[in-house]
Amino acid sequence: MVIQSINNLFMSRLSFKTFCIELYADYKSIPSNEVFALFEKNGILQMLDEDYDILHGHGFEYVIHDIEEIMENSSI
Repeated sequence: MVIQSINNLFMSRLSFKTFCIELYADYKSIPSNEVFALFEKNGILQMLDEDYDILHGHGFEYVIHDIEEIMENSSI
């Protein structure tokens, strides 16, 4: 049962990160593979994982705002 719970949490986090990548790709009209590279380079994938409990319950605008803030403050 514990392993199943860990697997469910991992898949939930993975699904959330994938969703955010696709959402941002659509928002910026750029390919999702480029968004993945940007997210990885700028620590956004890690942030989405670490802040999953907070972010996954918020609306799209809130998540996009957080991502935009990180992107603006990074050296792309």
